[in-house]
Amino acid sequence: MSLTGLFLISFLIVHLLGNLQLLIPDGGKAFNIYAHFMSTNIVIKFISIGLYVGILLHAIQGIIIVLDNRKAKGSKYAVNTYENGNWLSKNMALLGTFILFFLCVHMGDFWYKVKFTDTLDLITYPDIDYQVKDIYQRVSMAFGNVWIVVIYIVGLIALALHLIHGFQSAFTTLGLQHPKYTPAINVIGILFSVGISLLYALIPLYMYFAKLSNY
Repeated sequence: MSLTGLFLISFLIVHLLGNLQLLIPDGGKAFNIYAHFMSTNIVIKFISIGLYVGILLHAIQGIIIVLDNRKAKGSKYAVNTYENGNWLSKNMALLGTFILFFLCVHMGDFWYKVKFTDTLDLITYPDIDYQVKDIYQRVSMAFGNVWIVVIYIVGLIALALHLIHGFQSAFTTLGLQHPKYTPAINVIGILFSVGISLLYALIPLYMYFAKLSNY
């Protein structure tokens, strides 16, 4: 659970670096070229398979832990009956379930349409000799819908809370605890979890209000 969690955290960083190109005021050129590279590069495709497996394993491991906790506590509401631990540790399954739902919405709205439909326009830029899918316009249209933006913000709040506990728990589970370094690790975990979630949230918020200001 800890290893797959840390792997998914590394993906969040890489994915964010690519998505921040949505904020470049070039009409989506940088993002479309980046998205084309990510969807056609054979190495990236291979890594993507590992990502899908990692998400699936993390979800399955989470379900197993919840079931084991219920058996240990003798109650189907074991997630809410821990005598020890804070709110985050007691509700990791709930947060994880919401994140999985959010991820399905995200992949259905973008990944599925990019991979398996022909609804996206093709566009050619003067300095490249190939066509790319205009994914930027799809993102812009989606983030022009206030309800989609709200879903993303709520999903990212759940992600931040999930990461805060998961980051700290991963180091504990792997035995990387030390009275001198653990407090620093905990602080880094909180800063990372809140920071990366805020940066992700910046994208839909910026695009929504930028489009709103053009009306």
